[in-house]
Amino acid sequence: MQRKVNWLMLLFSLIGGAIGFILGEWLIHSYFDRMPRVILIGLYFGIISLFIGGFCLLAETISPKLSGASWRQRYAGLSWKLFVPATLVLMFLGGLGGEAIYQIGFNGVKSIRDVVVVIDNSGSMLETDAQNQRFQAVKNMVNSMDDDKRVGIIGFSDQASVVLPLTEINDASKQQITTTMDAMATTTGGTNFTGALETAMQQITAQNDDTRGTVVIMLSDGYSALDSSALAPYQAKGISINTVGLNLTDAGGTNLLTDIASQTGGNYYNVSDASQLPQTFQQIYDTLDKRTLVTERSEPFYSNLYYVILHVILVMLLGALMGVGMGLMFDNRFLARSFGIGGGVAGLLAGWLLEWGIGKTDWTDGVVRFLAVMILAFIIAIFTLVVPIGENSKRMIKRSSTPTPTTPSEGPRRRRGTSSGTFQR
Repeated sequence: MQRKVNWLMLLFSLIGGAIGFILGEWLIHSYFDRMPRVILIGLYFGIISLFIGGFCLLAETISPKLSGASWRQRYAGLSWKLFVPATLVLMFLGGLGGEAIYQIGFNGVKSIRDVVVVIDNSGSMLETDAQNQRFQAVKNMVNSMDDDKRVGIIGFSDQASVVLPLTEINDASKQQITTTMDAMATTTGGTNFTGALETAMQQITAQNDDTRGTVVIMLSDGYSALDSSALAPYQAKGISINTVGLNLTDAGGTNLLTDIASQTGGNYYNVSDASQLPQTFQQIYDTLDKRTLVTERSEPFYSNLYYVILHVILVMLLGALMGVGMGLMFDNRFLARSFGIGGGVAGLLAGWLLEWGIGKTDWTDGVVRFLAVMILAFIIAIFTLVVPIGENSKRMIKRSSTPTPTTPSEGPRRRRGTSSGTFQR
């Protein structure tokens, strides 16, 4: 048992990790909303493992420092046959299972199924949104919503009213919602935040049940006094309010909308021009109830300690699985142990990095994922300096079941003149 490292394997592992990262990023950006996330994340980890493992196998084939020269002569062919099953297939199944566990609702957290849109329709909107871009934003968002969702629409000025009760999303209802939004017109009234939030909560209470999570998107371009009790039902039910401020010049309006969002666990979005509303609404919807092991986790899951711990543990286990798979690929139990322990350590570090680094901006998310992949590639390949390894050799000893015959010279000598059992002089 020796502590040693294949420096060529370390270099090739980093190269393979970089190539796998590039393909993984393309996969996420191309298919995030077009493929079931459990399959997407399974493929992501499978691709990463495929290229890290493949380049490590290539390095050991070129310079067999860990498995010994006899491995290249006698067992390298078997390793190449095990290459795809032990990397792509194994990690696809591992990533799929890990993501499936991560999608389960723990600690009473419910997946978002209902979206209630609260739209300011006061007279000031004639100036800030003369082209009614807010209505188009709602239509675009509804057309992109999944069929298992429901949407409700509340309009408000001096008074608030239910424009559309919570309605199941399907092809027929999408057309109905489009017609409803086209019929809306801007009023000449003022702004009443308290009435708007109370009406939205009445609609939620009347139609919602305990199995469906709810989120509110509230848009306004003004300021209103707010009854402090209006937010209490949202806080009690764990319903976040995402607020959108349109062309706000009054700091009071910005502060109020920011405060509403922060007190309910939502986010505030500042929009300077109405033409940006469709993009903003879509951005809010795209981040609702969205979480994977390698992308941002949104509310109501973001600040939940269960998901913080679960995220790190799952990535740690996937790192260990990747290392064990590489050891199986080499058909070496010592490498499987070293790579597996190293993968667990790397996965723990990568999990913490993903947990605390993802969610800032799109480009920083990519940097964080790259560093996480590099941590896996580096630590797995170099961990043989920490956990000693040996050549996985077996000695085959064959023993004959037939006793070896003896020659006359090897037999017992008798004295001349003796017979069986007697002695004669």
